[in-house]
Amino acid sequence: MESGRQLVFGEFRLDPVQQQLRHGEETIPLQPRPFAVLQYLAERPNTVVTKEVLLQEVWGGTYVTKAALKVCIQAIRKALREDATSPHYIETIGREGYRFVGDGAGQEAETTTAEAFVDRPVIVGRETEIARLHHQLRQALDGERQLVFVTGEAGIGKSTVVDLFAEQVQAEGRVTIGRGQCIEQYGGGEAYLPLLEALGRLCQEAGGRQFVTLLRQHAPMWLVQLPGVVEEEERKELQAQVQGASRERMLREMAEVYRLKGELVLQSNNQS
Repeated sequence: MESGRQLVFGEFRLDPVQQQLRHGEETIPLQPRPFAVLQYLAERPNTVVTKEVLLQEVWGGTYVTKAALKVCIQAIRKALREDATSPHYIETIGREGYRFVGDGAGQEAETTTAEAFVDRPVIVGRETEIARLHHQLRQALDGERQLVFVTGEAGIGKSTVVDLFAEQVQAEGRVTIGRGQCIEQYGGGEAYLPLLEALGRLCQEAGGRQFVTLLRQHAPMWLVQLPGVVEEEERKELQAQVQGASRERMLREMAEVYRLKGELVLQSNNQS
């Protein structure tokens, strides 16, 4: 694999430069030897790699028993959250070796499109889904409100599709992207938590100070709930300013921020 390239399969991303295995936004711990074994197999999809070849290529001639390789495979399967009896990625071929099978053993349509080697992560075989997302975005930019759900079984690459779409849109510079997660909680939860997470990220990114100014002027009820974005003294002033305000005001504030932010993006695009 050339320097700077990544391998995407299912909802996982293998980065050989950073020596990281990622699942969405999460970095999956994996020791160097298991990582090297996974990388070697993933670079050769649908190919049976013998245990002898893996021992030679990964351990470089250093004498180790095949038990060491078995331990690595177990660590890989744990990281990929799969069971050896029903593998999604690493298939055992008798006593001979192993085979990387992409998004499901025996699922030919998936294994032929599960992985792609590129300078930036992309997916082969998901062009239709990504094109549909771009179509929905164009409708939104034309003033038609859109709400899109990307659904499917675990491990088929939903997060990777969304990541690639967001990357393409971000590169075009037409919109500002805020990302928040809906996480299962126990007990009382915060209804606006995903929005607050998205706002917090936008405030920390490049050009975030402009966004903070926008919130300060038009959405103080939201800004006061973002610890670390403003100094403590200003936060106390904001708390006093919004004390007693209703949730309806929160919605009006956010609608105004979205409108103004959209106008700023359009002005920027027209000037460029």
